[in-house]
Amino acid sequence: METVSLASLWLPVLLAAVVVFSASAVIWMVIKWHDSDWKKLPDEEAARAALKGVPRGDYTVPYAMTTEVRASEEMQKNFDEGPMVMMTFFASGVPNMGRQLGLWFGYCLVVSLFIAYVLSATTSAGAPYLQVFQVAGTVAFLTYGGSAIPASIWFGQGWARTFKNVADGLVYGLLTAGVFGWLWP
Repeated sequence: METVSLASLWLPVLLAAVVVFSASAVIWMVIKWHDSDWKKLPDEEAARAALKGVPRGDYTVPYAMTTEVRASEEMQKNFDEGPMVMMTFFASGVPNMGRQLGLWFGYCLVVSLFIAYVLSATTSAGAPYLQVFQVAGTVAFLTYGGSAIPASIWFGQGWARTFKNVADGLVYGLLTAGVFGWLWP
């Protein structure tokens, strides 16, 4: 088996990241099928006033730091009465989309690099397109799509939103697979 060096895969790594980044821009900004993922609170202004000044971070209501506190009668009553909320607070101000887009592109690069690593360890030079496509597509789908599922399992994210994220992951996986299959040495 003639091995393929990771360094020789710089072009598919870069191009796959660019293609996934571009596809995500189309999905989010042109097709806009994620616009319905969030809902407006019934009294947004009152909620904003009540939450003003909360520092950046992740919070849960009701909050129970230990198993003993969670098991207490008072906390059980709080859980039963609701609401139960998990929320993330960002810094105040206009969101820095440039930073977020840069981080997303960096993530796409890292994913592509790991896909290249898996391919270089499992697939020989001159392997058929379909073989490269299958390995790259599987790893990419599991990374982009599979990573969305725990948000519904553990944090209560709606399954419709998770389904959309998994579908996005399938698109990203197929595109990544196509790039690696096309440019495989």
